[in-house]
Amino acid sequence: GAHNLEYRGYSIYDLAEHAEFEEVAYLLVYGELPTQSQLDDYKSRLQNMRDLPQALKDVLERIPADAHPMDVMRTGVSFLGNIEPECDSRNQYAITDRLVAAFPAMLVYWWKFTHGGERIECTSDADGVGEHFLTLLHGQKPSELHIKAMNVSLILYAEHEFNASTFTGRVITSTLPDFYSAV
Repeated sequence: GAHNLEYRGYSIYDLAEHAEFEEVAYLLVYGELPTQSQLDDYKSRLQNMRDLPQALKDVLERIPADAHPMDVMRTGVSFLGNIEPECDSRNQYAITDRLVAAFPAMLVYWWKFTHGGERIECTSDADGVGEHFLTLLHGQKPSELHIKAMNVSLILYAEHEFNASTFTGRVITSTLPDFYSAV
């Protein structure tokens, strides 16, 4: 039924109520909930990977203002795959972490440039991904309520079971392309 949605055995409702997005991302990527030390290390790692290369900013500036945000992210991922290619030292885990860290700036940089000509700083001292996104979007630290709402939203969208896009991702992955192509 509708009340047994789970991520790796954990109730999505419990996670949405009690977890931070980074805990859920860690769970989905690494297979288990992080300890406090692992969570702190993970968040620190993500914070250090938030900035975007200038070449990616240049590409984002060329995407039309009326593009769909998911198309912006798709193009950003594809281009990042060209300038930060998968290799032995940049495996699927490293790429996943990089994308989770870079997505907020990727989307907000494009939005701010195409809708107002503003080239924003892509880093912040925000604690988590949701807070970082809202900080870049609004140019100031969001309220705790907004941070919590963003975390819940990210948690609820983090995994889609076996819908059409997941199926497509699995088909692509089965052909063994680079990781960016699967994303």
